[in-house]
Amino acid sequence: MAGTVHATRRPLGRVVRLPVTRTVSRTAAVSASRAKMTNLAATKQNQCHRSLAIRLRASVARNQQVASDLGGEVEDGGAEGGWRNKGKQWLVWKFGGTCVAGPDRLVKVAELLRTEIDKGRRLAVVLSAMGSTAEEPVKVTDQLLRAVRNATERSDAYKEDLEKLQDLHIKAAMQLLGDDTSGLYEEYEEMLREDVKNLKSMLKAITIVGVTSNSFSDFVVGHGELWNARLFTSYLRAKGLSSAKMVDARDVLVVEPSEQDTVEVDYPDSKANLDIWHAENVSKEEDGNFPLVVTGFIAKRKDGRATTLRRNGSDYSGTIMAALLNAECITIWTDVDGVYSADPRKVTDAEPLQHLTYNEAWELSYFGANVLHPRSTIPAMSNDIPIKIKNFFNVDAKGTLIDSQEEDFDSFKPRRGTRWRSVVKGFATIDECSLINIEGTGMVGVPGTASRIFSTIRDAGINVIMISQGSSEHSICFAVKGTDAEVAREVLKLEFDEYIQSGLLEDVTVVSDCTILAAVGSNLQHAIGASAHMFGALSKAGVNIRATAQGCSEHNVTVVIDANDSKKALEAVHSAFYLSDVTVAVGLVGPGLVGKTLMDQFNKQLEVLREERHVDVRICGVADSKKMLLSDTSIDLDRWEEEFDKSKTPSDLSEFKDHLLSCNLPIPVIIDCSASDFVSDYYEPWMKAGVHVITPNKKVNSGPLERYNAIKRLQERRQVHYFYEATVGAGLPVIATIKHLVDTGDRIKSIEGIFSGTLSYIFNNFKSGDKFSEIVKTAKENGFTEPDPRDDLSGMDVARKVTTLARESGLSLELDDIPVESLVPAELESCSSAEEFMQRLPEFDDQMTKLQEDAMANGEVLRFVGQVDVKTGKGSVALKNYPVTHPFAQLGGTDNIVLCSTERYNPQPLVITGPGAGAEVTAGGIFSDLIRLCAHFGAPS
Repeated sequence: MAGTVHATRRPLGRVVRLPVTRTVSRTAAVSASRAKMTNLAATKQNQCHRSLAIRLRASVARNQQVASDLGGEVEDGGAEGGWRNKGKQWLVWKFGGTCVAGPDRLVKVAELLRTEIDKGRRLAVVLSAMGSTAEEPVKVTDQLLRAVRNATERSDAYKEDLEKLQDLHIKAAMQLLGDDTSGLYEEYEEMLREDVKNLKSMLKAITIVGVTSNSFSDFVVGHGELWNARLFTSYLRAKGLSSAKMVDARDVLVVEPSEQDTVEVDYPDSKANLDIWHAENVSKEEDGNFPLVVTGFIAKRKDGRATTLRRNGSDYSGTIMAALLNAECITIWTDVDGVYSADPRKVTDAEPLQHLTYNEAWELSYFGANVLHPRSTIPAMSNDIPIKIKNFFNVDAKGTLIDSQEEDFDSFKPRRGTRWRSVVKGFATIDECSLINIEGTGMVGVPGTASRIFSTIRDAGINVIMISQGSSEHSICFAVKGTDAEVAREVLKLEFDEYIQSGLLEDVTVVSDCTILAAVGSNLQHAIGASAHMFGALSKAGVNIRATAQGCSEHNVTVVIDANDSKKALEAVHSAFYLSDVTVAVGLVGPGLVGKTLMDQFNKQLEVLREERHVDVRICGVADSKKMLLSDTSIDLDRWEEEFDKSKTPSDLSEFKDHLLSCNLPIPVIIDCSASDFVSDYYEPWMKAGVHVITPNKKVNSGPLERYNAIKRLQERRQVHYFYEATVGAGLPVIATIKHLVDTGDRIKSIEGIFSGTLSYIFNNFKSGDKFSEIVKTAKENGFTEPDPRDDLSGMDVARKVTTLARESGLSLELDDIPVESLVPAELESCSSAEEFMQRLPEFDDQMTKLQEDAMANGEVLRFVGQVDVKTGKGSVALKNYPVTHPFAQLGGTDNIVLCSTERYNPQPLVITGPGAGAEVTAGGIFSDLIRLCAHFGAPS
C-alpha cells in the first residue's frame, strides 16, 4: 500500500472526500528508505565510474600491447577510435534474413557491396542468419531454437535439425565456393562440421538433464549469423576482395540484460574491443579500404558469456555497429520499399514515405508499424546517424530516409488537398488491447491517486500503453494488452477496495476488444485543425472514439476505438490525410442505359475531381439482377463492361452492401439506376448499415408512404444521406430548389409542370396535319420512350413524380390518391406486346386529332401536365389546354418545365426549365447528387 488510509464516516446526503494521510512511522520509514537509496545510488555511481575508468585503462593497455606484438603503433581507439575516423566515414549496411536467404541472394549482396567499394567507400555489412525461402520454409534461427527445444524434451530430433542446417550451409558453400582453388570451401566446411559436432555434443548433454538455460540457448542460436557471415566473407575473398574481414560480434559487442527483455550496450568496452580487433586483424596496407562483415544479433556479456540482442535485435545490431564505427549512414535492407504511411496489408493505398524524423520513426515503431524497433533507432539518434530503409528486391525504389531534420511546416506550400501530408507522416495501430477505467468522486483533488494506480499496475508487471485523464480528475482510463486486462482489474480492486466499498470509487471496469490508433507527425504541433481533421474522418466513417490522448510535444494523436472498427478507421484517417479530402466507395446497381452513361461520365471526370477538387471516387461494385462485379480497390472503368460480362458472382444485394462496407473507405454509397421496386426494398437496410443512397428510381418516393417516411426518419437519426434529384427532373434541380425554398422559410402553394420528356416531345411536335401515332413511333425510334410506349402514355411516370413533389411540399399523399388521365386507349391496354400496341394505335388517331384541332381553334396547345395543389392537398395528372402565350407552349424537344408558386414567388411563379429526358441528363443529375454528397463531407463546393 502507498500509505495508511483513514476513512471518515459520512452521514447520508453528505459528500465527504476521503482524506489520504500517512502515519508518522510511515513517513519516517519512507525518509529513511529514500536516504538509504540515495547513498546506495551514490555508491553505485562511484563504483561504475571506477569500473569504467579501469576498463578504459585496460583497453588502452591492451591496444599498446597488441601494437608492441605487431611491431608497430596503434592509435588510441578507446573512446576516439582513430582508425574509425580516418578519411571517408563508414557506411553500414544491415541485411535481414530474407535478403540473405540462400546463395543467390548473397551473390546479389556482394554485387551491391562491390559497387560501393569501387567508389572508394568504406563499408561494413551486418548479416542476419539465413531466412526462409519457398524451398527452405524454416528460418535457420528457428531451426536452431527447435533443436534446443527438442534436446530439452529429451528428443533425438535435435540431430536431424542440426544435420539439415549443416546440409543447407554446405550446399550454399558449394554453390558459392566450389570453383575456388584456394581452399576456402574446404576451410569453411571443416569449421562448419566442427561447430555442428560440438553443438551435437552439447545438446546430447541437455537431453540427459532435460533442462537448459537462456545463456546456452543464446550460444546455440547465434551460430546462424556466424555461419552466414563466414560464408559471405569467404565468397568476397574468392571474388577478389582479399582484404574482406569478418567480425564475430561476440568478440566486440558487450551488453548486459535489462528490464523488458532488452539489453544495454557497454559502448566504451565495445569500442575498445573493436579497436583491439582492428589492431590484431588489419595490416597497414589494408587499412585504407577493407570491407567488414559483421555477425548480427549476437554479442557477449561482461563475464564473456555469449548472448543475443533479444527480440528484434537484428536491426539493433546494425545501428549499434554504425555508432561504434562513427558511420556516415546506415542502410537497413529489407523486402519493402521503405516505411509506409500505414500498414499496406490493411490500407491498400498506403505508400512509402520518403522521409521521417527519428521521433516519427520511433513513434510509428512504438505503435506497431512495420519499421525499426524503437530501441534500434537509439544508437543512430544519439549519434545523429541517418538511417535509410531500402528494398533489397527493388533497389531502384527511393526508400525512406530517417534523420533529425524536421520539415519546415510554414514554408510548405502544397497544392489543393495535399496540405495534410506534411502534417501526419503515418498511421499505426496496436490491436488486442483493453481499456481499464477508474472513476468516482473520491478521486477528485486527492493527491497521489494516479501514483497509487500506476504503482499497483507496475508491481503487477503490466505495461501501460496509453493514459487518458479528464481535467476534472473524476476518472482515469488507460490501455493495456488484452491479456493483462483481468489481472489489472483485480489488483486495482484489491488496492482500492476501501474506496469502492465506501462508494467514493465505482467498480474498476474493463472495456475489452479495443484497438489503439495513432497518427504520427512532427508537424502536428504546428498544424491547426489536425486533430479535428482526424476526428472528423473517424466520425464520417461511423467510428466511435472511446478515449484519446495527445502529449504536449504533439508527435502523435492517439485514440482508442472498438477492435471491429480497426481496419475501417485506419482506412478513413489515411484517406483523409493522404488521399483526398473526401474518398467515396461507390456501388452501382442497374448498369442499363443510364448506368452505362453514368460510368462513362465517371471515366471522363473522376481524375479531374481527384486532381482539382481532391474528391476520390472509387467504383467498388456493379450489380444487376443476375450477377455482380466486385473490387476491393476500384474497377477499371475502361474495361468494366468486359469484366462484368465475365463475372460469375451471383447477384446478392445484401452481400453487395457488405462488400462495399468491407472496402473500409470513409463514404460508402450505392447508386441505384434501376427502375425496380425489388431494389428499392433494400434502401432501408442499406441505410441502417451506414450506406448512403443516390437514385433516379422513383419507387420509394412514390411508393407506400410508410416506407417513404421510414427512409426519411433514417436520414435524421442515422446521419445517412438519401439523394434523389433525378427522380423528378432528370438533371434539372427541381427537388433541390423546393428543399431550398422550404428550408429558407418559404411556403409552397402549388407546383405545376411538364415532367415527362417523352410526352413533352410528343406534344411539342403534334401539330396540325400530323398523326398522333406517327409522332409516338418517331419518339420510340429516337429512344425517347420506354421499350413499351404505354409506360409513358399511361401517365403513371408523371403520377410518381407528382406524388414525390407532393410529399416534398409537405403533403402525405399515396400514389393512388393522384387521379391520372391515361393517353392509352382503353381498348389497347390489354395488348399482349408493345408491337401489337404500336400496330393498333393508328386506329385512335382521329380522337387525338380532334383534341388538337379544337385546342388550335381556341389559340391553345395540348400539354400533358402534373399538378400539386398544396392548399387543397390534392394532385392530378391530365392532358390540358394552354394559351400559346403560356410558358408551357414555349417548350421544344424533350424539355421539361416546372412552375412553382410560393409566398415569395407570387403572382409570378418560379420557373425551372431544361432537358428532362435522356440518359445523358439523367446520369448528369445522378452525378450531381454524388457531388452534393461529397460536399456534405467536406469537399469543396
